[in-house]
Amino acid sequence: MVYDITGKVASTLRQTPLFASLNDPELSLVAARSSTRSYIAGELLFSEGESCRGLYMVMSGRIRIFKSSRSGREQVLSIEGAGSSVAELPVFDGGNYPASALAIEPSEIILILREDFRALCLETPELSLKLLQVVGSRLRQLVAIIEELSFTTLRGRLISWLLRTANKAGKVNGKSVSFELGATHQEIASHIGTVRELVSRNMARLQAEGLIQVNGHRIHVPDQAALEAELNLTP
Repeated sequence: MVYDITGKVASTLRQTPLFASLNDPELSLVAARSSTRSYIAGELLFSEGESCRGLYMVMSGRIRIFKSSRSGREQVLSIEGAGSSVAELPVFDGGNYPASALAIEPSEIILILREDFRALCLETPELSLKLLQVVGSRLRQLVAIIEELSFTTLRGRLISWLLRTANKAGKVNGKSVSFELGATHQEIASHIGTVRELVSRNMARLQAEGLIQVNGHRIHVPDQAALEAELNLTP
């Protein structure tokens, strides 16, 4: 369902790295070529291999970007929240969507059609430079994912994921840190390139070793430095 443009669109554009440096007249030009849509949790914005429709910006909610294997396994590439742009590469190179995008929760999305965005790039050269910066950042993220999947053990990837989550949302108390897991074992598996059973098994091992304590969905790390040291010992 498509809605009329409101002031919230301009506010979101200002928060999006791609458009943050534009002045008000330039933002108005972008907003005039934008439409908005609401997605329910579990609804696809687009699927891998589809022709690129345009550039998406997240106004509210969260979007999971992922690739799927023929067997149905998923590899999560990123989780994008408010102020993030999605699908910059196919808008830029004219190819199909290289991954799928799905709303994790009810989300409001801004869409700029591909032909309109390309016209905006011609009218506002600085926008093209910003696009290259964002695409470059995406490339660095993908290289980091490839390195982790190629050169790190499953145990190391799980510890790394736990430490990243702790750094983002943890409550520090001295040398310990506690945080809400915020994901099922299946979702963690999709992030670190494995299956749910192996995540559960390795979480149990970390708990048995005293490196973590699990209470429902809450994780307590008694000694964050010890867990970080374990990561350094894991090839």
